[in-house]
Amino acid sequence: MKCPFCNHDDTSVVDTRASEEGDTIRRRRRCEHCDKRFTTFERIELTMPVIVKKNGSRTEFETAKLRASLMLALRKRPVSAEAVDQAIHSIQEKLLSSGAREVVSGHVGELVMRELKRLDKVAYIRFASVYKSFEDLSEFQDAIAEVGRERPAVPKKPT
Repeated sequence: MKCPFCNHDDTSVVDTRASEEGDTIRRRRRCEHCDKRFTTFERIELTMPVIVKKNGSRTEFETAKLRASLMLALRKRPVSAEAVDQAIHSIQEKLLSSGAREVVSGHVGELVMRELKRLDKVAYIRFASVYKSFEDLSEFQDAIAEVGRERPAVPKKPT
């Protein structure tokens, strides 16, 4: 680490402390050349992968766009804000844990569809109809049948 006062390369760490949240480390340093002290901070920097669109263009991942897509599909549906936040967090976690520097937009769409299927079947159908570009009624029927097949069996009450 270069000294901000004399630009010398040789500095030593005098004290290290973690923040209360545990996401930042504060280091007190001393320059070996001019003997001045300064503070540096270390924090985790996670970068989301770049999204590669169908036309080949690339764009930065935007959480606001993801939220807007989910909210549009979930409009007037009984899903809590906390559940939406959890879905967004889950999608971001999957993208980060993939380790990929670039992800095709279709993969993000599939992750959104999985989360919507878990959250609300109607919202899933809404999103799928646009995402998969349904062109006729049979495609809607197929999607509805798919969701219907995944419904958990309700145990019968003993008589």
